[in-house]
Amino acid sequence: MIDMSPSLVLVVTIAALFAAGVYLLLERSLTRVLVGVVLLGNGANLLFLVAGGAAGGPPITGVTPERQMSDPLPQAMVLTAIVITLGLSAFLLAMAYRSWQLHRHDEVQDDVEDRRIAQLAAVDERATADTDTEGTAGSLDEDAQEARDETDEGATTPEATLATGEDEEPVDEGRGAR
Repeated sequence: MIDMSPSLVLVVTIAALFAAGVYLLLERSLTRVLVGVVLLGNGANLLFLVAGGAAGGPPITGVTPERQMSDPLPQAMVLTAIVITLGLSAFLLAMAYRSWQLHRHDEVQDDVEDRRIAQLAAVDERATADTDTEGTAGSLDEDAQEARDETDEGATTPEATLATGEDEEPVDEGRGAR
């Protein structure tokens, strides 16, 4: 009879991979989300292999007796999960790279419309006080500007330069310094 009880080390490893993956998924940085997805994928792969039981012979009829064959389904599911994890990782990596190109950081910012809905919900009666929505009765344009200010952190844009009235000195590229 084949022993079907999983190794304690594998169970603890699966739990640690899932716990670390979920923790990293809850972060705002896309790089950490990417690492969290990879850890969750590896934890799921280990879970499939442990659930498949002990290793046996190759599942080829005529070569191995039926009682000693390993189940090919968990192996097929792990291969499928590897492909899915690879595709999702490539997508998240592309999103993080594009975010870095545009904003010089890879953090996901708050959605202005979510803030608006939170403000509308704050008007209704509630059982507890919500410090996130108390006293923030700004317009949608002010909220959008605040969200941009939080993520730009001092980056100069043409709009910011025009708004402050600061002009750069024109550079004459055709002539040397006098």
